[in-house]
Amino acid sequence: MKKYIYLLLAVVITSSCNTDDVITEQLEDYYRAKTEISVAEQTVVFEYTPAPGQFINETKTGGFDGTQTTVESAIAYATQRMKDKLFVSLGGFGGYIVVGFDHSIDNTGGYDFGIEGNSFSGSSEPGIVWVMQDKNGNGLPDETWYELAGSETGKPETIQNYAVTYYRPSEPMQPVKWTDSQGNSGEIDYLAQFHRQDYYYPLWVEEDSYTLTGTCLEARNYDASGKGTYWVNDEYDWGYVDNFSPTDRLTSNDNYNADVNANHFKISNAIDAEGKPVDLKYIDFIKVQVGVNAKSGWLGEVSTEVFGFFDYSMIQAQ
Repeated sequence: MKKYIYLLLAVVITSSCNTDDVITEQLEDYYRAKTEISVAEQTVVFEYTPAPGQFINETKTGGFDGTQTTVESAIAYATQRMKDKLFVSLGGFGGYIVVGFDHSIDNTGGYDFGIEGNSFSGSSEPGIVWVMQDKNGNGLPDETWYELAGSETGKPETIQNYAVTYYRPSEPMQPVKWTDSQGNSGEIDYLAQFHRQDYYYPLWVEEDSYTLTGTCLEARNYDASGKGTYWVNDEYDWGYVDNFSPTDRLTSNDNYNADVNANHFKISNAIDAEGKPVDLKYIDFIKVQVGVNAKSGWLGEVSTEVFGFFDYSMIQAQ
């Protein structure tokens, strides 16, 4: 059972609801200060719900062993993979993972935490970042999620509350069909030349269909060869996971070998469902969710991959 330091913060409520208003979190907060035994990295995975994808259930590079048939076993899989600094695939659009820490992460006004992916020039698979405070002090991510604004926030081509429903294939080694909230339909391709697991549909999802909802960015992938042989997934400016950002990677390394590298994020970029800034003094939980619904030919679906999360202030202090 976690111990909490109870802080009663002043209530700050704005008197109007203009788009420039800052909504400040209020009421009784349950802030967990760092201790001598606190670690920078995530300490718990609360949820792992990927969309279907080529690495889901895959026993070779994906690291599954066929026993991930329950929610608990899927969470255990994701927990161990990140502990070992191996990728966890979130599948196609909307797939997500939720993690927590052994302390609250402070809003410093600068970069507050990092999330590791394996982006490199020409290969970005952007994940949207969401944050939450443990306002009721129960140690669970059951409060309000706030999106972190990125470079694409507010653009007309960015779709809020975009939803995709995935359907279980009727037999093995088949593509996964989907429909979306815009009236479109498509498939997660089955790539038999690379991955031969029976199903790309998560084995631990009991329902024959499930819907994932989130923010969808305009896809930037394209066939540079014009022949389907050389696909490029261009980067976005800033604010996304597994994205070869010129800004928030905080390095000029070209990462030619697709090594693990981090994007960095500011809690001060939090916004509510209407796009208004939210003043969070700290956060306790982070969610990453695949932010593009696209596929790149033989490379398959655009799929955010995460290797781990960390409190940036603790990394800087080392």
